[in-house]
Amino acid sequence: MKDMDNFKYLRRVLFTGATVFGFSALLLLISPSLFNELLGISSTPELEWAMRMIGLTLVALAGNMFSVSLKGKDSTVMFSARVMSISAAGLGGLTLLIPVETLTWFDYAYAAVGFGFSFAYLVGLFRAPKIENNSPR
Repeated sequence: MKDMDNFKYLRRVLFTGATVFGFSALLLLISPSLFNELLGISSTPELEWAMRMIGLTLVALAGNMFSVSLKGKDSTVMFSARVMSISAAGLGGLTLLIPVETLTWFDYAYAAVGFGFSFAYLVGLFRAPKIENNSPR
């Protein structure tokens, strides 16, 4: 795989991740009780408010990922991919640690999505060339 292809690959992963986070954000904003139900969590007005706050934060994250995937320099794409590989793995892990008696099919699917994105970022990062950052600080 050529260097250019590796950056295109990471840009596609970021773009796809932005789309998935965007849909999650919309569900959290529109119907946090449904999201909680899918996760197997008992919903309360306080928890629904907190989930909407998370949804709004995901809008910002999805927008940033979308922007970087389309307009970011290669070094910015690399940095975002590093951050997202850790965050996606954390999302998968935390999803499996939801404090419920029994995990739902959605918990496993959501965790798999997180771990899948983490793996996709790591593949791209492993294949990508090393970039020297010569920007002034």
